[in-house]
Amino acid sequence: MSYHPTDPVRRTLHSLLVPCIAATALTGVPLLSAAAHDALPTAAKPQGWSYPFSCCSGYDCREVSARQISERPEGYVIKGTGEVVTYSDTRLKSSPDGEYHWCSVAGADDSRTICLFVPPRSY
Repeated sequence: MSYHPTDPVRRTLHSLLVPCIAATALTGVPLLSAAAHDALPTAAKPQGWSYPFSCCSGYDCREVSARQISERPEGYVIKGTGEVVTYSDTRLKSSPDGEYHWCSVAGADDSRTICLFVPPRSY
């Protein structure tokens, strides 16, 4: 298939991609990225850290207050949804910065958990 200037779909794609490619070439910073986004820097991790792509599609994860997560005998309870993430659940991850981070479908406060990053357990 060749590019034809009267094809509206190809013209639109061309007008969107060319500036992105040019900006990437000039700055070395990609404007369109498939990488997971980063957690904000904290005292424990002043440089921040990146959420794994398996947990985050660029908008699913965020830091949450310890008040939003309860540590119970059966596991961690997400207060907003009532969902329990058991201690043996593979979605449970160690938090690199010692803070809670919750990754939920589409980043919504009422959706199911994709990953839950937790600080070391208290005893």
